[in-house]
Amino acid sequence: MSIFKLENVIQNYAWGSKHAISKLFGIQNPNDEPQAEIWMGAHPNGCSKIAATGELLSEVIAKDSKGMFGDYTAARFGELPYLFKVLAAETPLSIQVHPRKERAQQGFERENALGIALDAPNRNYKDPNHKPELVYALTFYKAMNGFRPIPEIIALFNEANISSLSQELAQLKLQPNSDSLKCFFSAIMSLEGAAKQFALEELYAAIERPAKTAMSREAFQYVADFKQHYKDDIGLFSPLLLNTVELAPGEAMFLHAETPHAYVQGTGLEIMANSDNVLRAGLTPKYIDVPELIDNTRFESIDPRHIKLEPVLKEGKLSYPIPVDDFGFDLLSATDEVKSIYLRSAEILFCVEGEAVICANDEHVTLRPGESVFVSHNSNVYQYQGNGILARAYN
Repeated sequence: MSIFKLENVIQNYAWGSKHAISKLFGIQNPNDEPQAEIWMGAHPNGCSKIAATGELLSEVIAKDSKGMFGDYTAARFGELPYLFKVLAAETPLSIQVHPRKERAQQGFERENALGIALDAPNRNYKDPNHKPELVYALTFYKAMNGFRPIPEIIALFNEANISSLSQELAQLKLQPNSDSLKCFFSAIMSLEGAAKQFALEELYAAIERPAKTAMSREAFQYVADFKQHYKDDIGLFSPLLLNTVELAPGEAMFLHAETPHAYVQGTGLEIMANSDNVLRAGLTPKYIDVPELIDNTRFESIDPRHIKLEPVLKEGKLSYPIPVDDFGFDLLSATDEVKSIYLRSAEILFCVEGEAVICANDEHVTLRPGESVFVSHNSNVYQYQGNGILARAYN
């Protein structure tokens, strides 16, 4: 066989939605649990199964990884290099940064040498890989992505009037550059005890006052929403520091290594390098290693006008420009016309809406919303047709 319909793992994390996945895809939730993510791929923490046999996808791949992946991916990565997900956030995820690959390799080896268990709460590096990500919105999708332009940060902290950070803010005003932004962010992340509580009380007072601009109204509303879930968390300052973003359905953005970000609310597709490396910066009860976080953060502003990706229409596909080779992401429109795709490596197709039939080597699989298929490289080519939208993960 060369195409395999998948049975995927649903992760029941506390921040997930009880209704979004069942509403979009008709997937049942009999225990009324938060359904946070659907994982499609061969990650050991949530490996897909072959629907027809119940075998783990990883076991099927291991029988003939070169045939499954093709020469390039087998030599370059040695594994399925991406993890494809549906992500449904009801409450905010932690603010986090992912290390670049070189730092991930060094950190993984260092923590192994120190004998820190992979599942230890103070473990920063779970593997030696980086974790760039793309998110594609299926519903309106709120998030934060990268540092705001420094003039925006200054304006928001001026209005918030956090007296306990006045010296650090004065330095940022005097030298509005990357080094000063690093010092300012580090000062906030390092607040502890009474100093931290006093700064947060000043922030709480600020969000009770009428906002002076549309930007501050939105930022302070994010703070107020976060406070309901993470009172007295240092991450409550994040909307004053990071770009707030709302993707409309069909819009996408990329999240670079070393860039602070957070998913806030909404349902989307997410594709990432096959990694679980997360350095946290707030909105979480989990471990925060401030020095390691600072050391893995790039203190450069991102222009909010450049956050959303502009897809390219080519050969009937909407293709999203991605600056890494671990994964690619396209949207395919299935119509009555039979269309073909030649394979460079293994692919996963997910049905977003409607219905589509995938064919390869006289095998065929019908996909309906929420269903997915793994197409191995040794198919060489596959065809699709129907009346629906497919999301395509590949590398």
